[in-house]
Amino acid sequence: MRGQPRPRVYFEEWDGPLISGIGWVSELIEIAGGDDVFPALRSAKAAKDRVVSPEAVIAAAPDLILASWCGKKVMPEKIRHRPGWEAIPAVRNGHILEIKSPLILQSGPTALTDGLDAILSALRSVD
Repeated sequence: MRGQPRPRVYFEEWDGPLISGIGWVSELIEIAGGDDVFPALRSAKAAKDRVVSPEAVIAAAPDLILASWCGKKVMPEKIRHRPGWEAIPAVRNGHILEIKSPLILQSGPTALTDGLDAILSALRSVD
């Protein structure tokens, strides 16, 4: 990925309301070679402080959408069919991937190993 633009990544922790990823997820995205589209929210610990609007995600134009809906199965088709989201590069190009919540949503060794590996693999799919 050296010399190439860094993929823009939206991490969705919950789908209603839309909640962006917590701090360590944002940091892991950057370590893996991507750019979190909502980096200013990384310091917000409470989920209610990381709520984003569908319009903000559209405007951010992520190349990759990673989702981990904290204990429930991610449905990429539900993400794909949100009004206006067909304009998002990740949606147009089929780059919507689930990372199982036990791998990424708890800080600690698993997020640093398996969670990071899952993000790295997802970023490779964007190339």
